[in-house]
Amino acid sequence: MARLNLTTLRRLQNLPQIPSVWEGDRRSVSSESSSKLEGDDSGSSECIIWVDGSQGMVRAMDMVGSNLGPEVTVRTLLRAMEHPQSPTPAARPQKIVVKDREIQFFLRGVLQDLEITIEYVPDLPLIDEIFRGLQEVAENRPPQLPPQHASTLQEKAYTIWQDAPWEKLGEHQILSIELNEFDVTTLYISTLGKLGMDYGILMYRSLDSLKQFRERVVQHQPHDNLEEAFLTQDCLFVTYESLLDFEDDEDEDDENLANLSISEIQPSFGNLHPLEGLRSILYEEEAATVLVTLEALHRFLRDFRQKFKSHQFPALSRRYRIPFLKSDSQKKQIMVTVATLPEVASELLDIASTSDSEDEDELDLEMPILRDDLVPPKSFLSLGVMPWDTAEYLRNHIQFHQASEIDIPQDGEGLPVILIQTSKPKAQTLIQTLKKAGGLTGICFNPGEDPMAGCNYDLGILRTEDGDLHLLGEFIEDDPTHQQARQKWEQRCQNTQGWCGLIIAMGLTGASRGQPGFKDMMALLEVRSLSPQELGLGPLQLVSNSF
Repeated sequence: MARLNLTTLRRLQNLPQIPSVWEGDRRSVSSESSSKLEGDDSGSSECIIWVDGSQGMVRAMDMVGSNLGPEVTVRTLLRAMEHPQSPTPAARPQKIVVKDREIQFFLRGVLQDLEITIEYVPDLPLIDEIFRGLQEVAENRPPQLPPQHASTLQEKAYTIWQDAPWEKLGEHQILSIELNEFDVTTLYISTLGKLGMDYGILMYRSLDSLKQFRERVVQHQPHDNLEEAFLTQDCLFVTYESLLDFEDDEDEDDENLANLSISEIQPSFGNLHPLEGLRSILYEEEAATVLVTLEALHRFLRDFRQKFKSHQFPALSRRYRIPFLKSDSQKKQIMVTVATLPEVASELLDIASTSDSEDEDELDLEMPILRDDLVPPKSFLSLGVMPWDTAEYLRNHIQFHQASEIDIPQDGEGLPVILIQTSKPKAQTLIQTLKKAGGLTGICFNPGEDPMAGCNYDLGILRTEDGDLHLLGEFIEDDPTHQQARQKWEQRCQNTQGWCGLIIAMGLTGASRGQPGFKDMMALLEVRSLSPQELGLGPLQLVSNSF
């Protein structure tokens, strides 16, 4: 049995002991709440409550997971003594009564040096009354989603997660969805996720609300209350969170949800309104609106996904007939029109570009970010050349081949290539990620520097078809081996009129490390070699251990 340490024991002994009887108990309370409870891995929850029976006031109450042991009951009791939630001074009671023999014996062992009498009683009328009230509140609380729409909404949300609209659309690239149903005329859709941070779909009820919020965020000053601006939005939303329990908070901050499997993702729904604030409950008509909207968005992405390339946002529109099952089990067809709003996108870009804000966390909508989550950590990287006959053989026999747009001139000793060698599972994931991004469009070496260390880098950068930039690797500029490799790289790219290749191979460990054979090579992507001026990034500085 755990014992109180001596410092805690002395601190509790110094509390004044009052002539009162406290009641304590732990009981199951059904709840539709989705909030994460302490230790709640099973999905069921219990309520621990400590009451001063002499004064009839609650001193401490906690919701915990049902799988936790009796120690959690003591934690709540100690808080009731030292930090009561009711306006009463810290104190320890003269007597404690419980109706659970196990808790009685456990408390006797833990509190034996505090001069508190622990007794068993068959009934706790005061706590019974409190728990009846709690149970009524829990039972009368509306569910987060209407039961008739809950499973379908979850299914549609997971479909949108797999569609990943944020891979094609920036937050400024707004879609309109004309419903004319459920007291909603048109919703304006903004996607979250381009930065690899928060993922979700925002469905604004008015274009003014969207623009006003964007202006406040882009133009905010340090003294502005962004939380207040957040609560003034008028929209429905679905956001995505991780189901994983992170033991290390630092790892949690760095985790990108896009790297998780769909089984590790949980969608959440809600409503924002200037007069209501944030509400994590959707009522029937709101749920119906979101359901139809997500289905229309899914169909639009299915039809036009390939149109959104390299930050292009053309004028597109399409009508859909969305089937909807009403609460009375009658089916109806809802005509929905989905369209892009290029003029709104340009207007939002203008708002961002004319802002004088120096907030470093602000999103520059025109500048693609440099992501560092594509190339697997600890991969083997090298610059080299592939003989022309080897390149020709791979084009016909490799697992994945992205061909060049022209016949590459076979001048010089061969095709200049960069090798990424990693484990087979990671290589397969890398290939799938590149396919999902539409392929690779270019490789570039851009200058970078670490002012603290006083050294300069050559940053290898990959540009994908969706316009994103990905860090390939950091090469020390003054390294003679890299300098020689870079000189040969430039000469070889001149011979091929700027064409080069990316090889993805397995076999990171063992004899094939650095020299993969044909059986190890899994992908060949033939792309353009880009200059730093074509990317327009300029020299990059190392910030918080990453560029």
